[in-house]
Amino acid sequence: MTTQTESMSANESAEPVQDALKAEVRELDFFYSNFHALKKVTMPVYDRRVTSLIGPSGCGKSTLLRCFNRMHDLYPGNRYEGGGIVLQPDNTNLLSPDVDPIEVRMRISMVFQKPNPFPKSIFENVAYSLRVRGMKNKSELEGRVEQALKGAALWNEVKNRLMEQGANLSGGQQQRLCIARALASDPELILFDEPTSALDPIATASIEELVMELKEKVTILIVTHNMQQAARISDYAAYMYMGELVEFGVTDQIFIKPQKKETEDYITGRFG
Repeated sequence: MTTQTESMSANESAEPVQDALKAEVRELDFFYSNFHALKKVTMPVYDRRVTSLIGPSGCGKSTLLRCFNRMHDLYPGNRYEGGGIVLQPDNTNLLSPDVDPIEVRMRISMVFQKPNPFPKSIFENVAYSLRVRGMKNKSELEGRVEQALKGAALWNEVKNRLMEQGANLSGGQQQRLCIARALASDPELILFDEPTSALDPIATASIEELVMELKEKVTILIVTHNMQQAARISDYAAYMYMGELVEFGVTDQIFIKPQKKETEDYITGRFG
């Protein structure tokens, strides 16, 4: 929160932020074995807003993103230190050893850089997380799958092809299928890790439009190397460098009047 306050106070014309917190990173350190990848990161994530993580390759963006759904737990030697990540409204520290990582991933979904549909039908790709949760009623499953596909703006394109393999879809459709899969479990937060980097411009525009629609229902945290994309779709932006959060603020302010020279150098292309 300190970073946001510093960023906002320097721009006296900016309106005070009224958005509610959905999550907050508190003094988080993260280590890949002996490598100190994140250093005392503190950052708010606002409810039903898009927050973009920007910065050069290797700065810690994806590392921070994957802390939110405990992906790092899958590999030995990784460890979290510090205050953790607190999710509202129940004030749950997602990184607490008392919290089941599987339950965290039910509350927080993730869409990866490259479309990764399961080797299953379109229907079963979306129904997967619902079956994991024990849902067996056919009509309920069908309704939830349809709802998720509509939420990912894919239903009209696949409603007569639900038993086809997800891999038969185009790249952009596959990514929207992965978004539908993420939506099916009714998550509180969706993590996007460079979701359009493997897509053509038309598919990229479709995903960006979808992200803008989704924020009406769910909080979104996105990693992107595309500065124009971050400026177009995010409400807040966080610039990271060498595992540290350099600056956080309203996206327009970060891009038009950054408070830190390091941020300005990166935004203007003089660095990174």
